[in-house]
Amino acid sequence: MKRLLGIGLLACSIQLSAASFEYPLQPQAIAPDTFVLEGKTEDFSKENGGYIVNAAYIVTNDGVVVIDTGPSRRFGEQQRALIEKATGKRVIRVYITHHHPDHFFGNQAFADLPIYALPETIRGVQREGETFSNNMYRLIGDWMRDTSVVAPNQEAKLGREVIGGHELELLAFKGHTPADLAVFDHTTGVLFAGDLVFNQRAATTPHANIVDWLASLEQLLKLPFKVLVPGHGKVTQNDQPIAQTRAYLVWLQTILQQAAANGLDMNEVMATPIPADFKEVALAQNELNRSVAHLYPALEAEQLKPAKQAE
Repeated sequence: MKRLLGIGLLACSIQLSAASFEYPLQPQAIAPDTFVLEGKTEDFSKENGGYIVNAAYIVTNDGVVVIDTGPSRRFGEQQRALIEKATGKRVIRVYITHHHPDHFFGNQAFADLPIYALPETIRGVQREGETFSNNMYRLIGDWMRDTSVVAPNQEAKLGREVIGGHELELLAFKGHTPADLAVFDHTTGVLFAGDLVFNQRAATTPHANIVDWLASLEQLLKLPFKVLVPGHGKVTQNDQPIAQTRAYLVWLQTILQQAAANGLDMNEVMATPIPADFKEVALAQNELNRSVAHLYPALEAEQLKPAKQAE
């Protein structure tokens, strides 16, 4: 009887632990006053709770600046609690790099603060937030409990601003989405690139315009950064993730265009072999399949236009 009781208590303990929904947030110091919470290079799942994104914060003399709030209310609350405990300072503002769900659903925990984003990002959250929410509940389950859509409440003003001794520059790009915000800290040389840049993780394309994206990467390369924080994958002190993201997008664009010109169907395009350069890139096959679904129909339609016009 005692043995059965012990087993029952152990099972109960394990269940309670699993139900605590604690994200494994471990701040990594990447520059003076600058920290990253590094997510996994995985798909959304009930095991990772949607923690697949790199969120970051800068500790200034005036308070803490947060960049992206993660995939759920729980994440945002735990992120804010960790920051305030670790720094002894209050969070004073938040920047959201774009409107994808792993980057903004923690906004609930910061709703009393100014949350800045580009205008089209704000509209994107307002327009697609509920659809994203339904999908996230399906993908990560109770990690999303009591999470609601909180859109950014301030339009980001582009250019430089000194905040508590850190000279931050807000830069507007597009390509991964219609509006991609990058934050460059001139004081430390850290560039927060958002999902314009992926490192050893295949790029996602549900709202992508590859031509615009490639142009944005060229502009990022002109910045005098010392540390690069991608939206997904490890932080680096070089531009290798930009080069890898660019090479992946060029390959993707090329195979999609060639397939459309040759009249291949979507299944045939998805069967395209992954090049050796991207064999070790996480989720390369998964993202190829998704990119075909996202981008290929428009390319097929373009190929059909001349034929229709000739008729």
